[in-house]
Amino acid sequence: MSDPPERRRVLVLRALGLGDLLAGVPALRGVRRAFAQDHVVLALPPALREAALATGAVDRVLAAEAPGRAVPALDHWTGPPPDIAIDLHGNGPESRDALAALEPRRLLAYAEPDEGRVRPLVWRPEEHERERWCRFLGAYGIPADPDDVRLPPPATPSPAPRAVVVHPGAESASRRWPAERYAVVVRRLRAVGRRVVVSGGPMEDALVEDVAERAGLPPGDLLRGGLPFGALSALVAQAALLISGDTGLAHLAVAHGTPSVTLFGPVSPRQWGPPRAERHIALWKPGPPGDPHGDVPDPQLLRIGDEEVATAALRLLQAVRPTAQPREGDDVRGTSVRS
Repeated sequence: MSDPPERRRVLVLRALGLGDLLAGVPALRGVRRAFAQDHVVLALPPALREAALATGAVDRVLAAEAPGRAVPALDHWTGPPPDIAIDLHGNGPESRDALAALEPRRLLAYAEPDEGRVRPLVWRPEEHERERWCRFLGAYGIPADPDDVRLPPPATPSPAPRAVVVHPGAESASRRWPAERYAVVVRRLRAVGRRVVVSGGPMEDALVEDVAERAGLPPGDLLRGGLPFGALSALVAQAALLISGDTGLAHLAVAHGTPSVTLFGPVSPRQWGPPRAERHIALWKPGPPGDPHGDVPDPQLLRIGDEEVATAALRLLQAVRPTAQPREGDDVRGTSVRS
């Protein structure tokens, strides 16, 4: 009997945020299937280790991060060079060069010269993020399904089962809808008997408290300090509804099939929005693209009114039941947009 073949080392770079990780799940699963017998390592910020492993698409995480979504160095990679390096981080030479510095046997990247493909791989700025990376892999002969978004239900119990979760924070101010408007929506939902909890990240306690104070929420309905991923995933998976801006939690709602109302501003939901499904509503006012990392609320985001958000939320609460797992026949394609 011959010895089993040695497992190849596959290194994938996507050292961005939670939403980027979850939008990249279809591509990561394509990589996992293509290299099912090999050892797949994902380079991303260490805070996302638990989330990355929860996808079931990677064997190990290589801690890698840099300020401001820059490309991190990978010189702490140990052992022989990767057999295959895959750049899912961006389309520039910086991410390609970070992987190339490890001298992999094969490198897959948008910025890499064409290696025998019929046509050069072209970056399409308006393409949806999930479709972008699946198309990228397809050009290298690796099939990936942009609709393969779901995560298994978490084992951790939710801190607020069946509550409506309102998440007012976002990494940049340009994607933060005003606290006073969130508070109006919270009051509307509480007036019809819904329990509402307000969540925030590690640096967002003041924002959580501002919304809660304006809405008259009891202390037990404030989730301060940033939940660990297991508890955060359970909170969203078992929620009746999530209301948020264009953040990682919106992608987590998609991953768990939880009804969601997502408020878009600088970037169109056609690039980052949820799949087309009855349970997801993306609110957006068309206009020229803005800066997703800007330091003031985006003008298009501010055009979304509190009445519009409350109406969408109440409609979903009346019409849709959340599910933790996709069911046969579920439609998870496209984007539902309300403008």
